[in-house]
Amino acid sequence: MPTLLGVMFINVLGFGIVVPLLPFYAKSFHAEAWQIALIFSAYAMGAFFGEPTWGRLSDRIGRRPLLISTITGNCLCYFTLAFAPNVTIAFFVRFIGGFFSGNGSVVQGYIADVTRPEERTRYMSFLAASYNLGFIIGPAVGGLLAHPGAGPIGFRIPLLCASAMSGFCLLGLLLFVRESRVRTTDHRAQASRWGALGEVVRNSAVARLIFINFLVGCAFMGVESIFGLWTQARFNWGPHEIGWAFALSGVSAALCQIYLTYPLSRNFGQAQMLAAGLILTAFCMVLQPLAAGVGVLALLMGASIGQSVSWPNVSALISREVDPDRQGQYLGLNNAMGAFARFAGPLCMALWFSNVGVNAPFFVATLFLAPAVILAWSARVRASGA
Repeated sequence: MPTLLGVMFINVLGFGIVVPLLPFYAKSFHAEAWQIALIFSAYAMGAFFGEPTWGRLSDRIGRRPLLISTITGNCLCYFTLAFAPNVTIAFFVRFIGGFFSGNGSVVQGYIADVTRPEERTRYMSFLAASYNLGFIIGPAVGGLLAHPGAGPIGFRIPLLCASAMSGFCLLGLLLFVRESRVRTTDHRAQASRWGALGEVVRNSAVARLIFINFLVGCAFMGVESIFGLWTQARFNWGPHEIGWAFALSGVSAALCQIYLTYPLSRNFGQAQMLAAGLILTAFCMVLQPLAAGVGVLALLMGASIGQSVSWPNVSALISREVDPDRQGQYLGLNNAMGAFARFAGPLCMALWFSNVGVNAPFFVATLFLAPAVILAWSARVRASGA
């Protein structure tokens, strides 16, 4: 487990280097706001197809081979993106990179394989913390290495650094991570993708959790995608300031996931903390347009803390509701819905940002979160009744 989490940290470090720079990278090609949103969302579009594919395959042939192959593909895509000649090529490279990066269900399935149900939230929290720690260092490194004034070439060094980070991740997998499942050729117990989707629809608890994941993903990732453009319009921030803002929000989220998420979920219940985290996120979102200076960072960190409390509980609750031999498949469906949200959310928020006003995306995000809070609260009531 420590080795796997360390490897994932290195991989997300490379991802974190790139994310805050994407709006400025796309603008270096003279891209419009909707094109920037598409480049940002292309990764999620690819992950939408990758998550259920890799999760289902990992149930069949094992977690380790899928982790090795997907991270290899992601490494090559970062390298290729560094030399993309135009917006169209950048979009397709990001899409393919997203397809290979859709291995979250494989990692979650690995954790579910080697942990007891009552400990699952704890290790899902550690996984989320390793992701956030990657975002702590990654954005700062990306901001320092980027040179926007040089055009697309000015973003080549951060992208090559991200490729190198994925290469280190691959080396760690090859040397230190062993398989958590026994390979089997008996696939009769595993339903097809459409069969699994039908089972999700019939299982109200799992369907509710997946829909919550979709709504929260639309809100949070949508706001994250325009945050750089919003701060540039409101406060004239650049890549360096954006990088540090993401880093500070990552610090707050990681500390919460390491020290608070599991104890709170253990003492108050997973469904209860899911509802509480979403309420905090919604509160911070609606207040963000009113903030200035330090308040912007405080509310961004508050929203990240809300996410850190809620997200690990969604995966843990789903893993407890499904067949242990099919956890990769169902977690893949959940992550695919989250990936679709990361496509739809940024595109939606970009349209509101461009056509309504720079503050509009935060209010729209709050409208997405409102039904998610209600559904999470109903899950809390159901859990209490059980």
